[in-house]
Amino acid sequence: MRNTRWMGLAAVVCAAGLAGCGKKDEGPSYAFVTNGVASFWDIAKSGAEAAGQELGVDVTVLMPNGVVEQKQMIEDLVIRGADGIAISPIDPDNQTEVINEAAAATNLITADSDAPKSDRMFYLGVDNYEAGRMCGQLVKEALPDGGKVMIFIGRLEQDNAKRRRQGVIDELLDRSMDPTRFDPPAEVLKNDKYEILGTLTDQFDRVRGKQNMDDTLTAHPDLGCAVGLFVFNPPLILESLKSAGKLGQVKVVGFDEADETLQGILDGHVHGTVVQNPFEYGKRSIEILHALNQGDTSVVPEDGFINVPARQIRKDTAEAFWADLKSKLGE
Repeated sequence: MRNTRWMGLAAVVCAAGLAGCGKKDEGPSYAFVTNGVASFWDIAKSGAEAAGQELGVDVTVLMPNGVVEQKQMIEDLVIRGADGIAISPIDPDNQTEVINEAAAATNLITADSDAPKSDRMFYLGVDNYEAGRMCGQLVKEALPDGGKVMIFIGRLEQDNAKRRRQGVIDELLDRSMDPTRFDPPAEVLKNDKYEILGTLTDQFDRVRGKQNMDDTLTAHPDLGCAVGLFVFNPPLILESLKSAGKLGQVKVVGFDEADETLQGILDGHVHGTVVQNPFEYGKRSIEILHALNQGDTSVVPEDGFINVPARQIRKDTAEAFWADLKSKLGE
């Protein structure tokens, strides 16, 4: 049953004569809400739209610029009567209320990043802590004798960002498995081989992201490895290294499958990257939401987690992976 708060708000909006009220007559409609604007989400959009075409349903993919806009998008989708919503929460700890209200009004799942304290039905994506440890393994390969490491990431409010970063740190420091551990981003951490200088965030600001790497190169001319954990971070790292004339001198390990990152692997400037499967995130989210709307609850996992495994991409697998990705995108 729909939450009465949303029903009342929807009635007010429609009574005011605003466009877009109500569901389309031609069939069910579903939405996929990302946590930002990035090439990663362009791939997820292709997957969601492919599922929509196959199922003959209406699919909307929305890419917010920040948590306020994401909240507004969720509220609007509920008012419009979306039959299901998949969302990658930006700040789950402070979005619980809006997520719970939307979950009371329609089928709601999280994809890519979770909101484990919310009433979402389940989470679809990678185990980000394990994926972070996979990234740490690549750093160990790139820098086998140890050295200084700096971590770059868009934001740390997201559940996936916290877990991914912690996985890298714990792997480099040879710690036990503990996804609940959290080291302060400004703290210098080290063991007998690796010194993790800190974690720098950019809040999806590309200029700031590149400046973070520029500043790191100035402050630490002996930097051994730069780790970029959001899709746009490795390309910014490469841009900074090129400007400084240090391509190949500082090891680079990435996350996700930006074209610049994959080309960097082929060129020998990036050791490797850990990739998710954003195409499947989009496609499977819409397929599952449609099944739920048709009354099929068998798609709901008992443990609340649908695992879409991450993979490590190195030079020997980069070309084949990239070709497959392009085929999915129709390129």
